[in-house]
Amino acid sequence: MPLPPAADHDSPAAGDLDPLLPGPDLAGDKSRPERLTIDEMLQRHCGEFGWWQLRHFALTNLALTLEAFHTMVMVFTDREPDFRCVGGGGGGGVCDPAAAQGVCGLDPGSWEWAGGPGGTIVAEWGLVCGQKFKVGLVQAAFFVGCMIGAGTFGHLADTTLGRKGSLTVVSIMNAVLGCLTAFSPNYWAYLVVRLLTGISCGGVGLAAFVLSTEPVGPTKRGTAGGSSFYFFSSGIGILSALAYFLQPWRQLYIASSLPSVAYLFLALPFISESPRWYLVRGRVEEAMKVMRSIAHSNGNSIPDGVVLALDEDASSNGNEKKSEQTALITTGTLTDVLGSPVTRTRLLLGMAVSFLSSTVYYGLSLNVVNLGTNLYANVAVNAAAEMPSFTLTAVLLDKVGRKPLAIATQVFSGVSCLIGSVVTGRAGGGAWWEVVRTACGVMGVFGMAGAYNMLYVYAAELFPTVVRNAAMGCALQAAQVGAILAPFVVVAVPAWVPFAVMAACGIGGGLLTFMLPETLNRPLYDTIAGIEEGEMS
Repeated sequence: MPLPPAADHDSPAAGDLDPLLPGPDLAGDKSRPERLTIDEMLQRHCGEFGWWQLRHFALTNLALTLEAFHTMVMVFTDREPDFRCVGGGGGGGVCDPAAAQGVCGLDPGSWEWAGGPGGTIVAEWGLVCGQKFKVGLVQAAFFVGCMIGAGTFGHLADTTLGRKGSLTVVSIMNAVLGCLTAFSPNYWAYLVVRLLTGISCGGVGLAAFVLSTEPVGPTKRGTAGGSSFYFFSSGIGILSALAYFLQPWRQLYIASSLPSVAYLFLALPFISESPRWYLVRGRVEEAMKVMRSIAHSNGNSIPDGVVLALDEDASSNGNEKKSEQTALITTGTLTDVLGSPVTRTRLLLGMAVSFLSSTVYYGLSLNVVNLGTNLYANVAVNAAAEMPSFTLTAVLLDKVGRKPLAIATQVFSGVSCLIGSVVTGRAGGGAWWEVVRTACGVMGVFGMAGAYNMLYVYAAELFPTVVRNAAMGCALQAAQVGAILAPFVVVAVPAWVPFAVMAACGIGGGLLTFMLPETLNRPLYDTIAGIEEGEMS
C-alpha cells in the first residue's frame, strides 16, 4: 500500500478537515474511504453468487411457485367439465352427445355433469350456452387485476414499501384472497375476488424477480435471472397433480392457497431487503449491513475503509458537489423515466415487446391446454416443455448476449407460428397435418417461453435502481394487455388466423428488439444520470 504524501504548507490543518470524513492516518491507512458501487463490492469482496445469494434466491422465488398456483388454478376451476347421459328427461328428452354441440344441444334433464354440480364454477353456476361469456369475463378480470398490480406495486417497490415490503404485502393478499375465493357465494363475488387476486399476483412476479437478482453479481445475474421461471413452471406442474386429486373447485382453492400462508411464516422472515434499494434511499448503513452479511455467509469479508456509493458518487473521487447532486436524485418515479430520452425510449420499446411476446406466450399456452386429450397431463407436459427453453436461455444469456437471444427466440417462435398458420390453412383435417400443426405450436411455446423468461433479465438491466420496478411494472402492464387479448385470438376464425396473428406478434417483437441496446457485462446502474452517462461512454 503506498504511503500518503508528506505534509506540506498547502495541506489543510487538522482542524480544517471535514469532521464527517476520517483524517489522514500517519501509520499508512488511506485518508479517504474507498467508494465502491454494489457491483464492484460484490465482485471484489462479497462474492457474486455464493451461499447467501443461493439461499436468498430460492426463498424469494418460491413466491413465483405460489403465484403459479393462483394464476393457473382457473384452468381447472373454470373449465367446462364432462357430462354424461342419464336417460330420458322430463318431457321425453333425448341425450345424444354425438349429434349435439355440447350440452346446449341436449334436452334438459337428459344429462348431468360427470363430476357433480360442485366440480367447477361452470357446473355450479350454469355458465354454459348464453352464460358462457362469464367464464372469459373472469379470466379477463384477473389479468386486468394483474395489470393494475404490476403498475401499483412496481411504483411502491421503488418508493415507500421497498422490494421486500411489496413482496410481503402481495404475499399476504394472495394467502387471504385465495382462501376467500373458496367461499364465494355467487358468480359476481367470485369475479371480484379473482380481480383482487390478480392485483396481488401482478405484484408478486416483479417484486420477487427484482429482489432475488439485485444482490447477484453482474457476471452471474443473467444466469440467475434466467433460472427464476423454473419456479413458476414447477408450480404449474405441482398444481396439475394437486388438481387431479382435489377436483372440486372450492377444495382446490383452499389447497392451493394454504402454501401461501406457510410462506408468510417459513420464508419471508429470512429474506433480506435489497441493498440497492437501501442505497438509493440514502440508507447506507443498512445497505452495508446486508453487504457484510453477504460477505460473511460467502466466507469473505469487507475491508475497513470500504463503503458503498451510487454510480456517480463512486466515480466522483471526492467531488462533494457532484455527490450532493447525486443525493438529490436517489428517488425516482415514472415521470422521471419519461423525462429522460434514454429511459423513455427503452420504456416504450420494452412495453411494445412485452405486449407482443405475452400475446404469443399466453395464446400458445391456451392452445396447448385446449388440446382434446387429458387436461391434467396437458398442463403438466406444457409446463415441462418450457424448462428446456429456460435452461437453454440461461446458458446462452451470458455467452451470446441479451439482445441477440431476445431477437432469436421471438423470431423462432414467430416463424414456427407462421408455418403452423400455413399448414392449418392448407391441410384440412388430416391426422398427419394435425401432428405438424401441434409440433409448430409446441416449438412456438418453446421459443416464446425462453423469450418471455429472458425479457425479465433484459428489462431489469435496461433501467436504473431508482425506477427499475416502476419501469418494469409498466412493461408488465403491457404484457397483461396481451394476456387479456390472447383468449380472443385463440378463438378467432378461420382456424389459421390465431397462428397468423401470433406469428406477426413474434416476428414483430423480434424486430423491435433490434432497437434496444445490449446490456451484457454492463453495470446495473443506480440512477438515471448514471445510465445516461453510460449510454454516452
